[in-house]
Amino acid sequence: MKNTIGNSLTVTLFGESHGKAIGAVIDGMPSGIAVDDEYIASQLTRRRPQDALSTPRQEKDEYTILSGVFEGKTTGTPICITIPNADTHSSDYGEMQYKMRPSHADFTANCRYNGFQDYRGGGHFSGRITAALVAAAACVMPALAKKGICVNTNILNIAGETQEEKWKEKILAAKADGDSVGGTLQTVVIGVPAGVGEPWFDTVEGMLSHAIFSVPAVKGIEFGLGFDFADKTGIEANDQMYVDSDTVKCYTNNNGGVLGGITNGMPIVFNAVIKPTPTIGKEQKTVDINTMQNTTLAARGRHDPCIVHRAAVVVESVTALVVADMLTQKFGTDWLAK
Repeated sequence: MKNTIGNSLTVTLFGESHGKAIGAVIDGMPSGIAVDDEYIASQLTRRRPQDALSTPRQEKDEYTILSGVFEGKTTGTPICITIPNADTHSSDYGEMQYKMRPSHADFTANCRYNGFQDYRGGGHFSGRITAALVAAAACVMPALAKKGICVNTNILNIAGETQEEKWKEKILAAKADGDSVGGTLQTVVIGVPAGVGEPWFDTVEGMLSHAIFSVPAVKGIEFGLGFDFADKTGIEANDQMYVDSDTVKCYTNNNGGVLGGITNGMPIVFNAVIKPTPTIGKEQKTVDINTMQNTTLAARGRHDPCIVHRAAVVVESVTALVVADMLTQKFGTDWLAK
């Protein structure tokens, strides 16, 4: 497995959905950065299920920072964060040890790890692991904010609906029917200076896409106008430029703040699509890899009828980690602490 992301500022994930704990190790953080426990807790709260729109599984996410922080400030050594798993119902997954959930990672994980993977609750492939990403990013985001860099992810649509009350109705209807729905998130990063990015292969779009596709259920990403560029002419698509005081700006931001894989000083904007949760109560055709027979499965257990609203803070967090890594590559890790 490749569980580490980043070049200058790295994050390594560990743990399984129904194991003793999940967690992350952050390496490359400079010393002297304030770590705000209340902010970390608030970010984890955004990811946790809150109501009937989400899974009934309730984890308190009472995290512990084992190393790298002393008297509220980073020491410059690796930060290790652990989050215990307490509310697990592993018996719900007995049937799914061999009956593969359609569109889930059950089958591919079994092929990759020769059947030794922890299948309970999706194991290392569960959305549960994203709590560790959120906690890790919450250590970094306040430092970005002090540099005037803000990362925000919002819901564009869920089940085709853009109004909150309507998409909530769609989620509840899917839940009642034993089904699930997907949607789209939009992320905006404000304050990143022009000139950040490492072409050809560590471009801004490339690094962000690499990380965002690691978030469970993300199946597509587009920057700026994205696929809508196909219907535009050059004069319609181009971001024409002007000087504002000593700063070069664009009248539009169709390219989402990135040109040639490098930031141009405009907000970085991208959309990510989240597929419907694959674990559903409806009966589906599948296979039993133990008997190698065709069979059916109506999944048991506690699952989200939609994860889009919970995934927003995860995409936001991963984005912040990538942006911090790219900035520290350009300016040095101590730049975050200045």
